Amino acid sequence: MKIYVAGHRGMVGSAICRQLGETSGVDLITRSHAELDLLDTNAVRDFFNETKPEVVILAAAKVGGIHANNTYPADFIYENLQIQNNVIHQAHVAGVNRLLFLGSSCIYPKFAQQPIREDELMNGALEATNEPYAIAKIAGIKMCESYNRQYGRDYRSVMPTNLYGPGDNFHPVNSHVVPALMRRFHEAKLRGEAQVEVWGSGAPMREFLFVDDMASASIFVMNLGKEIYSKYSSPMLSHINVGTGTDVTIRELATSIREVVGFSGEIVFNPSQPDGTPRKLLDVGKLSQMGWNFEVSLRDGLERTYKWFLENFNHL
Repeated sequence: MKIYVAGHRGMVGSAICRQLGETSGVDLITRSHAELDLLDTNAVRDFFNETKPEVVILAAAKVGGIHANNTYPADFIYENLQIQNNVIHQAHVAGVNRLLFLGSSCIYPKFAQQPIREDELMNGALEATNEPYAIAKIAGIKMCESYNRQYGRDYRSVMPTNLYGPGDNFHPVNSHVVPALMRRFHEAKLRGEAQVEVWGSGAPMREFLFVDDMASASIFVMNLGKEIYSKYSSPMLSHINVGTGTDVTIRELATSIREVVGFSGEIVFNPSQPDGTPRKLLDVGKLSQMGWNFEVSLRDGLERTYKWFLENFNHL
């Protein structure tokens, strides 16, 4: 089976490729940005005509932290919409019947009921800092649903919680909380510092999913029989949450990362810095009923991530 993975060099896309590469009978198709610009409609159309994939996994996106989303909102909404429009529509035109779209839990309202069920979508205002990105991701879900309704396609969507793991962005300013703390503790250990400051009170609760589990869930949902998928979704509410269903405080997370890194100093929380949302946890009941559950514990995932970081730190 010919499967095209868009975004194969990203953290999730590369994990999906690793797992599909170990599956017999799979012919993986990938293209780097230099080989195929997903913003170029004609190039994407020509690519589909030439390669004729049977399945598409859309893991390509323009991503970034709060600073990047605030600074470049036009880029985030334009580029993500354009990537989705090109890949989903040209896949349809080329006769591709199966597609999996990877979204983000930022699609949900800022004050959604916890844990967040799929039907919380569009029930309230979004978090302002990444609203353009979230709007693009919501449009991607609705595009898949619309092509299913109008053309009878089998285009599905999965919405992951906070992801971490090998291939993550460890940039000192623009990275998410796990890689940011891991790098901070690592550098403090090397410099022999006595303490590491962590923004906020440490009280907010967050859910974290190891990227290999996300890849496993994506492939699981992609391969699920249509009758089972339809049983747990509806034509206009078809996306599936992916997470662990459990959360930890930022204080617990920081403590675990300190232990994994081997930093012997103190953690100092700075309550003058903002905490953000008190809790963000996905309800993963649908996916669990379908038959998938996460396997990698947070501690094991952090250890595997730190091992990868040490092996690649000089290249980051």
